[in-house]
Amino acid sequence: MKKLRVGIIGAGMAFERLHHPAYQELSDKFEIAAVCDLDPAKANYWVKKLNLAQQKDYSEYRNMVMRDDLDVIDIMVPIELNYKITRDVASLVAGTRKWIICEKPLASTLAEAKAAMELPEKYNVSIMIAENYRYNEETNIIRDYIREKRIGDILYFLQNRVVNFPGDMTANKFPSTKWRQHPEFSGGAILDTGVHDIAALRHIFGAIERVQGFGRPQEYDFAPYSIICVNMLFKSGLIGHFSFYCSGKEMQRPMVGLRIFGTRGMIFLEERDCGTINVAYNDGKCEQIAYRPQRGYYNELLNLYQAVTGHEPISVTPELEYGDTYTIFQILKSIRDQETMPVEQRVDYIPTYDTARQAHADDGLYLSH
Repeated sequence: MKKLRVGIIGAGMAFERLHHPAYQELSDKFEIAAVCDLDPAKANYWVKKLNLAQQKDYSEYRNMVMRDDLDVIDIMVPIELNYKITRDVASLVAGTRKWIICEKPLASTLAEAKAAMELPEKYNVSIMIAENYRYNEETNIIRDYIREKRIGDILYFLQNRVVNFPGDMTANKFPSTKWRQHPEFSGGAILDTGVHDIAALRHIFGAIERVQGFGRPQEYDFAPYSIICVNMLFKSGLIGHFSFYCSGKEMQRPMVGLRIFGTRGMIFLEERDCGTINVAYNDGKCEQIAYRPQRGYYNELLNLYQAVTGHEPISVTPELEYGDTYTIFQILKSIRDQETMPVEQRVDYIPTYDTARQAHADDGLYLSH
């Protein structure tokens, strides 16, 4: 089995806590061969830690990208640099067989997001977007239950997401980074974190037709609103409500979470790390479906490997991610303009890859009551 050799651009928290553990778990399929970071100390730390035969100090990513022995370039940089660096890498690897992994959201502006969506065709290069929520087990399980009409026809949903950004700013967590506290991109935490929730909702329910947003302004730089409340109309006719509170805590348990109401019952997911999806039917029966939290990082890399080796297509493309990013920008515009906004849908996701479902079929994790 051939190992894909990976070059890393950006050796910060995303690499250390999210991608590197997934690469370790898939060590039979991937080998990290080079690390680049604007901070030479970070790059050198990982060169030593991974025992790389890297002779050069790659603080300039272009030198690393041009190495002939790399198969994949994994880009993990602040959002305002995402498009610029991805575009540069795409232009450098055009005409080669190198693949690119890019983070979400695609860019810091709508114009850049549109340009990012067009990079694969412009440079004849393959790009996978690391939107882990679309690869998480719980998202795929809920999607399947909806499409199989386990709880009948879907009537509406509620999702409440709470993030204690001010508290996390002083902890050793992602909000502690300066570029997130003082973002150079519209929406701040709403774009950076809220795009995950939009991706999951679109993955489960399909294309969104219109959004109506309301926001409570705040003084902090990390987001223009402490909370946004969004009414959504999907192309299927489904209606639902999404709220994103980024400036505090939800103290009562169980949390509001994601609640989906159908003609035969309802689905409840308290939060992404709880490990259990609850299904309650109108006849009194119920199910508890166990899943492994935060498997998206593993599943997305496995999907990339399968795509590179010709066994399946990439599941999350720039075109698909553009729809997630565009939805956030339209929500922000709806709040500013006090109008209901249409959502442009370039592609509606038809799944071709589902590690989560097969894993549950194999492992027998379903618990019914």
